[in-house]
Amino acid sequence: MSNAAEKTQSAQPLLQVKNLEAFYGPVMALRGVSIDVHEGSVVTILGANGAGKTTLMKTISGALAPRKGSVTLAGETIDGSEPDKLVRKGIAHVPEGREVFPFLSVEENLVMGAYIRRDKAAVRQDIEMVYDYFPILKDRRSQAAGTLSGGQQQMLAIGRGLMSRPSLMLLDEPSLGLSPLLVQEIFQIIRRLNKEQGVTLLLVEQNAQVALNTADHGYVLETGRIVMDGTAEDLLASDDIREFYLGQSAGDDRPEKRWKRKKTWR
Repeated sequence: MSNAAEKTQSAQPLLQVKNLEAFYGPVMALRGVSIDVHEGSVVTILGANGAGKTTLMKTISGALAPRKGSVTLAGETIDGSEPDKLVRKGIAHVPEGREVFPFLSVEENLVMGAYIRRDKAAVRQDIEMVYDYFPILKDRRSQAAGTLSGGQQQMLAIGRGLMSRPSLMLLDEPSLGLSPLLVQEIFQIIRRLNKEQGVTLLLVEQNAQVALNTADHGYVLETGRIVMDGTAEDLLASDDIREFYLGQSAGDDRPEKRWKRKKTWR
């Protein structure tokens, strides 16, 4: 984990989301969501399918406009901004499902990730940096991205996101569809990127164990609301998290019993 867990709570968050509401058509997907992400930290959002995790990521990255609330980056209000403008401000979004350019080569995908940059020599250096983190991509540099395995495509998607030199990277379900061995490899690299490159990470993940073992802080999102938050250590020790996400308790799982404590550590 990074040293960000030691930062004081009074420090200005790099990313601050306040009372965010967002809709898909008539359906309210986010209901007053508030989160803080401090510079240099890894923060995870946990939740079941349909909880609103991807909606939150899309709203932060500009793919979806919020109905109410605010999103600020380094103190600047950014909610409602266009996605390309947010990339220039330092946000890289690696979406669920990877979404690489399938007919472009691995290296062409990486070059596309640097489309906002004009420093060609530094772009070349950063491509080599990505290859250092993901050696298999160097071996496949001329291969069409659509022919890569799922794990290799996830590596490429993360590498492409790094090419914009982001201050904040949003990762949506990086473990989706991957074997346990590949999940461990991906998350080891995520930890290295945070420690070695200083990239702040907001991570959406259903694999609570690996997410909390990587993160400094976590939030639990359920039906569009934050129902719990705390340090990763506190959440791992929580009876609710152990029961509903780690499967380590045989407690009552009736809906009316869920989150009966709703304890927070804010």
